[in-house]
Amino acid sequence: MPLYEHVMIARQDLSNTQAESLIEHFGTVLSDNDGKLVDSEYWGVKTMAYKINKNRKGHYAFLRSDAPAAAVQEMERLMRLHDDVMRVLTIKVDAHEDGPSIQMQKRDERDSRRERR
Repeated sequence: MPLYEHVMIARQDLSNTQAESLIEHFGTVLSDNDGKLVDSEYWGVKTMAYKINKNRKGHYAFLRSDAPAAAVQEMERLMRLHDDVMRVLTIKVDAHEDGPSIQMQKRDERDSRRERR
């Protein structure tokens, strides 16, 4: 099955448990449609570059899935209809990277692109 990565932004006035329950909810949507949620990360509340629906901040979540295209389309459709979800980005990848995403790594552990002077 194809591999996908999803980044979701939820409204800032949700609690942390409500934002994490959204991740579980959309994971069950994938599993109900013959897909599988491989990994999920809750990145926390972050400030956005510009306002979306009069919100300056949002709860960010990262999902890795192994699902057929129909399951991903159904999950995206339900995300667009959900009142708490503001934005969703889905990309198809060739392989999932091992370990935490770059947002969850400490600054010391990241590979530096260039040498600081």
